[in-house]
Amino acid sequence: MRKRYEDGIVPQSSTEARQEAARQLKEARLAVNLTQQVLADRSGTQKSNISRMESGKYNPTLDFLVKVAESMGKRVVIRIE
Repeated sequence: MRKRYEDGIVPQSSTEARQEAARQLKEARLAVNLTQQVLADRSGTQKSNISRMESGKYNPTLDFLVKVAESMGKRVVIRIE
């Protein structure tokens, strides 16, 4: 039986991916000069959800992430590298 990860590819942790998404979300919000409260109002959610998303402590659904991005006039782009 082959050993797991024998090919040398170590899987990315979901924490890393969530932290990167959080970083990009906050960067996008600041680039359009919105407060967390304004973004929450536009997205139909609570400010605490935006705060938790930006800190990587909340794992939003893809549909919700798209809704938040659209609220900033942005779109979600997924790259697999």
